[in-house]
Amino acid sequence: MAIDPVSRVEGHGKVTILLDADDRVHQVRLHIVEFRGFEKFVQGRPYWELPVMVQRLCGICPVSHHLAAAKALDVVVGAPKLTPTAEKVRRLMHYGQILQSHALHFFHLASPDLLFGFDSDVGRRNIVGVAAEHPEIARRGVLLRKYGQEVIRVTAGKRVHGTGAIPGGVNKALTEVERSTLLADAYQMIAWARDAVALVKKLHLSNVALYNSFGAFRSNMLSLVAPDGGLDLYHGALRARDAAGTILFDQMSYDRYWDRITEEVKPWSYMKFPFLRELGPEAGWYKVGPLARVQNCDHIPTPFADAERREFVDFGGGQPVHATLAYHWARMIEMLFAAEEIKELLHDDDLLGDDLVVTGERHRRGVGVIEAPRGTLIHHYRLNNNDQVLRANLIVSTTHNNQALNEAIRQVAKRYLDGRKLTEGLLNHVEVAIRAFDPCLSCATHALGKMPLAVELVDAEGKTIDALTS
Repeated sequence: MAIDPVSRVEGHGKVTILLDADDRVHQVRLHIVEFRGFEKFVQGRPYWELPVMVQRLCGICPVSHHLAAAKALDVVVGAPKLTPTAEKVRRLMHYGQILQSHALHFFHLASPDLLFGFDSDVGRRNIVGVAAEHPEIARRGVLLRKYGQEVIRVTAGKRVHGTGAIPGGVNKALTEVERSTLLADAYQMIAWARDAVALVKKLHLSNVALYNSFGAFRSNMLSLVAPDGGLDLYHGALRARDAAGTILFDQMSYDRYWDRITEEVKPWSYMKFPFLRELGPEAGWYKVGPLARVQNCDHIPTPFADAERREFVDFGGGQPVHATLAYHWARMIEMLFAAEEIKELLHDDDLLGDDLVVTGERHRRGVGVIEAPRGTLIHHYRLNNNDQVLRANLIVSTTHNNQALNEAIRQVAKRYLDGRKLTEGLLNHVEVAIRAFDPCLSCATHALGKMPLAVELVDAEGKTIDALTS
């Protein structure tokens, strides 16, 4: 069985469900079969083009690639520490990106499933249906995203594919008018983000049996954390935990990430399979993103989000929460954190400074890591003596989550596939599991086109016995 293509995610993919001789689910594969090859495209280009070039990987999270590349090139130009103005303008840009991306995913892509139910009519289960039956929820989703995009415009110059971050700093600060305009709406954004957390928490707690079991699996977790163990989505060091919550390594500098993380290639996907070296490919795969980050950190440095984090952790009863649908709950906690961080940064006069760029001793290699909306994002570049890119390696958030996505789909297929026939209900249940991760398959492969889902059902002899497309 194959689902081809997947809907309401970014990118294009296909799911194949393989049956054994007894028609039970044997294996599930999420295929990403289209290719863009940005790691090759950037070879030979001068390094200063990269922060703008790599944004074309994705129209949804260009800021994440913009900043990860800029952070890698900070090392190249000898700027391991930016000026306070540059650091805070970049942080403001990043939290605007987190806010708008999380709002887009939850309100536009995920809420139709959560508000109407996974088995509801497909014609109703979309953002138009949400706007018709829950107009205030839809309106807030639009305005939260709009505000995040305005933060990006002010800091990066444009809402999409801006130029604000440059190697060693930024090319603009904020004006007093820009700061005042954003501050006027900042407190409303926090209030709406708090309401969003309350909404997703209510949905989860109203049907705990479903939400805790749907596509659930145990795995390791990886993310950046601040030096004090707090949640920091812009900078930090790597921390990993096992499925029981025990720390595997902590405060590891990401400039040698390859000492801990490596990638496996499989013939049926252009997306690689990362794993922790010390555990090997079978036991070392992990999840990244909101569900990992909210539990991997020790605290969140804003009051409302940290209170919600404590409640979320308490919900696990002393064990990490591994429910796939809990990604939505964690994602809204992060959206609240982003709104609070934006408000705090806007009160900082450093945003108005004029000391924007640092340079120092040059290097030929740079690694930049950031927590993108979907999870840990790694940009790694090597340059030649002519300041051209010699080699590039990008490990994007959805690539980190590759095996986790496959496992979530397998759990759902085992539970909801009945016999040898595909149904629209099964198709959407598989899509619900995929959407929980908010995957960006365009970033991960790197794919062309939009993301419909195709599913194929394949018997034990390799024969396709059914197919369905969303």
